[in-house]
Amino acid sequence: MKHQSYVLLFVISLFPLLSNGQNVVTGKTIDTYNKVIDDVYLVNRQTDKHTHTDNKGQFVLEASVGDTFEITHIAFNTVIFVVQQSHFKAVQSIQMSDKLFELAEVLIKNDIENLNVITAISLETNPVNSSQELLRQVPGLIIGQHAGGGKSEQMFLRGFDIDHGTDIRISVDEMPVNIVSHAHGQGYADLHFLIPEIVQKVDFGKGPYYTQKGNFGTAGYVNFETKEDLAFSSVGLEYGMFNTMKIKGIFNLLENVPNHHAYIAATYRLTDGAFQSSQNFNQINLFGKYTWKTPDGNKMSIQAGYFYARWDASGQIPQRAVDQGLISRFGSIDSTEGGQTSRANVIWNYTKILSEHSLVKSSVYYSNYDFELYSNFTFFLNDSINGDQIKQFENRNLFGGQTEIQHLRNWGQAELNLKGGVGFRYDDSNNNELSRTRGRREVLSRLKLGNIDETNMSGWLDLTLKYEKLTFNLGSRLDYFKFNYVDLLDSLYKIQAVSKVVASPKLNILYNPNSELQLYFKTGIGFHSNDTRVVVAESTENTLPIAIGADLGTIWKPFGRLVVDAALWTLFSQQEMVYVGDEAIVEPSGASIRAGVDFGLHLQIAEWLYFDGSVNYVHARSLESPKGMNYIPLAVDLTSSGGLSIKHPIGISGGTRLRFVKDRPANEDNSIVAKGYAIVDLNAGYQYKRLAFGITIENLFNSNWNETQFATESRLRNETTSVEEIHFTPGMPFFIKGQIEYRF
Repeated sequence: MKHQSYVLLFVISLFPLLSNGQNVVTGKTIDTYNKVIDDVYLVNRQTDKHTHTDNKGQFVLEASVGDTFEITHIAFNTVIFVVQQSHFKAVQSIQMSDKLFELAEVLIKNDIENLNVITAISLETNPVNSSQELLRQVPGLIIGQHAGGGKSEQMFLRGFDIDHGTDIRISVDEMPVNIVSHAHGQGYADLHFLIPEIVQKVDFGKGPYYTQKGNFGTAGYVNFETKEDLAFSSVGLEYGMFNTMKIKGIFNLLENVPNHHAYIAATYRLTDGAFQSSQNFNQINLFGKYTWKTPDGNKMSIQAGYFYARWDASGQIPQRAVDQGLISRFGSIDSTEGGQTSRANVIWNYTKILSEHSLVKSSVYYSNYDFELYSNFTFFLNDSINGDQIKQFENRNLFGGQTEIQHLRNWGQAELNLKGGVGFRYDDSNNNELSRTRGRREVLSRLKLGNIDETNMSGWLDLTLKYEKLTFNLGSRLDYFKFNYVDLLDSLYKIQAVSKVVASPKLNILYNPNSELQLYFKTGIGFHSNDTRVVVAESTENTLPIAIGADLGTIWKPFGRLVVDAALWTLFSQQEMVYVGDEAIVEPSGASIRAGVDFGLHLQIAEWLYFDGSVNYVHARSLESPKGMNYIPLAVDLTSSGGLSIKHPIGISGGTRLRFVKDRPANEDNSIVAKGYAIVDLNAGYQYKRLAFGITIENLFNSNWNETQFATESRLRNETTSVEEIHFTPGMPFFIKGQIEYRF
């Protein structure tokens, strides 16, 4: 760690020497709405020197008078720019016009994450109507709902049963979605507050290789960026089977006001679901955002949102109850399950240009969060009279922010990018509760009740050096945690407190022999964070157990309209202590190893026809159990997704998507198996002037499939002994809905 710091300090000391004295053109790229465009590729035809715009649309490129720049982006028409003497004296603003996506213009750049550009195509050609579908934009990320639509989805990625977010970092505009030490489970990430129609970009990465990404980033991260402005306002209505309805309105508030953008969005959704006991689900989302830019590149934005949802649930049902004809696949054992939740967010972001080569980015966020959930997983196993229903509840205030300084410098053929930052997060959870209840009305006993204060402070340095065909990225972050817990069931007031520090170094090496091929090696150390109640209860050095990962892969463009990506990877986890929020117990799972192959293919068959597909294989095993007893429950070993997408200039759009999950072990010895599934969805749309029409079909072939499954021991009311077997939530049967939207 000390040697690494000395190297970074030495590099910083060289900054004054990193000036090449050459003529350079500096500028930014914007669209027809004056919004900056990132990931634009610029090449000097005379010298073959090239660069790309950063996330603020800015670029610096060496040139002489008369040189020609070719400026390209997958979503915009190519611009040819001839350098004049006057272009060296002022920042150039280059405007690009929209076009249909063109995979032939995707260039494999010397960046750590190239696949985000490909995902942008998928987001454009496959309309999404829920946060669940947004998460499916990440190849290999599997989602499952098991509590009436209002609960956070269960997630699976790279051999992890992530539960509701334990080992994946999810954020929106860099505000964390994951909730630490949540009443239901560590890392609970409820994304339902995000309105999918306002998402501009899905940024993701797999593995613990990203210096700016800290807590929860073991298997990977996903960050959703919201739009700064709107191309148009719209109102829309959706209606489908099972009394499903959605009303939405998105309104541009500042039109033709230079450097100022503002809009508001609102949606209301309800459904009864396919279950015999109605879900009575309703959800409201409100959102507003204002962005102000100065001519010299500074930018400030403030956004606020509110989300509320209430629902009833049929829960996870035992397979034997269906086999015996006691209930149908869409029946329930305890129809009083369900809950309600809300989240109010405020986010402030500011970017300040310090010089031609430097900028500082700052953000501050605040959330007020409420959660109440009623579940019954074991029915009458523990209480043969009242049943085993539980209540989980909490009220939380979340504060946080971060500041990062970026410095970019060109030196001949070398480009140096240094980033350094600090951040903090403070969670104040009050009356974090687990109780036994009856009929969602009566509290029988409290199993756990306490107040949680958790602080995370962090600092990081990240250095990227690009020289000709090679890119080296070296970074490290330091995280400090302070865990405080007050047990409100204890007659004596006492704060249980633990502090821990963890260091996470990263190294990424890229080789780009040309703009059609990248070979990369990524490695890094992350950590698996634990629930405060685990930390203060367990006397262990593994409060923040490490996770070590490595990826060896390629992104290859063999010809114009085909991009292939592949990776071999492995990840070692030192320990995964799990706080089971349903039972208030700690389950240490010991060390584990995961290894696998990711493969993706993206093909543009015609200008308006696009195909993409991915296959992901994982081998996941515990290292502390004998062979045959070392399966990791619910670790998905083979998944695949893909489909065809259409976006024709005459206004027709649509697509079909396949999701495949193979059978997987539900317990440690694989004696109980969670069944796999293959589901096909279909969508079609047509835009005529200001009107847009659409139809969506889920589960086109009406397959019987289980969306989530668990090996659970339970007892029904009339049973004398308990049974351990698969308990499941059925997946959506054939479902069709229509949409109409008016744009203005």
